[in-house]
Amino acid sequence: MPSPSDILSDPDISKAYEDVRSDKSETTWLVLKYESATKDNLKLAASGTGDIAEMVETFGDDEAAYGYVRMKLGNDEYSERVKFAFVVWAGPNTKIMRKAKMSFQSGQVKQVIRTYAVEIQTSDKRELEADAVTMKLRKAMGANYDRQGSSY
Repeated sequence: MPSPSDILSDPDISKAYEDVRSDKSETTWLVLKYESATKDNLKLAASGTGDIAEMVETFGDDEAAYGYVRMKLGNDEYSERVKFAFVVWAGPNTKIMRKAKMSFQSGQVKQVIRTYAVEIQTSDKRELEADAVTMKLRKAMGANYDRQGSSY
């Protein structure tokens, strides 16, 4: 059984993770993909400075991938908070064996990508639209002042 250091041996992965986490870096997201259909090793497939939609564009319908994105939440610049989302992507046409292995391998990925407010496992890009992810992050934060008809 490969250890996390085996499947995540690409040195670019931890560097990209630190960049996404750092306020000093422009990098806001990263995507890890498998080196090939038959290997379990992950490589840094992409990273960028745009929003979550830019990251989601890199996910193919027939592939498995892991995404990590920094998002700003808040109603104004004074209440702005940075939160992170971890995405486990299995496109709708991903092979069954790859999906089966992902449940185990995502645990290994989490030993490198450790800090996030929400984890989203999906095969539907609509679940990764900015508004949907923002709502998940707000719920994870606790207080949500955007709810309509609250009984508080």
